Amino acid sequence: MNLALFDFDGTITLTDTWTPFMRLAVPPVRMAQGRVLLAPVVIGHRLGMVSSSTGRRIAARVGFRNAPAAAVRQLGDEYAARVLPTTLRESALARIEWHKSQGDVVVVVSAALEMYLGSWCRSRNLPYICTTLEEHEGRLTGRYVNGDCSGAEKARRILQQYELPRYPLIYAYGDSGEDREMLALANRKYYRWKEIAGWHEVTSYSHPGQ
Repeated sequence: MNLALFDFDGTITLTDTWTPFMRLAVPPVRMAQGRVLLAPVVIGHRLGMVSSSTGRRIAARVGFRNAPAAAVRQLGDEYAARVLPTTLRESALARIEWHKSQGDVVVVVSAALEMYLGSWCRSRNLPYICTTLEEHEGRLTGRYVNGDCSGAEKARRILQQYELPRYPLIYAYGDSGEDREMLALANRKYYRWKEIAGWHEVTSYSHPGQ
């Protein structure tokens, strides 16, 4: 029994799923306000001065602060059922099923929000590790529980939940620099569906899905 670790956005899916969910879940008035408040962050990201992880964290704070958790969770369920199926890579789903047929443990490890990724993974009986929004008395605070699940945080949570020496082989599939630490844990590393020996083979950091 081996372990197979899959990134979600750009690996299992063809594109980003975080931003479209924000557009769905954040009310139009707050979205309009957010565009103004987040303008410096967007510019900083384009200039390479603000990481994607930091940008997501700030956007979630602006978009979800004091939002009713139950309503956002319902939107997450709907998004998982109606929108995510249109974004999936058939080849990725086939690879997941291949691992399952081998008796492997398959885990989705992503910065995507639990509000929708959890729903999708549960519907497919897949364990998952992802970003979780903090709740207090039925409302979202806009903060993350244990931070954004990307980069080193992905590796930390994997090591926290799985005893890697138990598995003869560890596979990891990713598509961006945010997967580097997760890929480093694996014996078989796949970057944008091409097997690599190490990160030194990665020569570009274009947007996931491209």
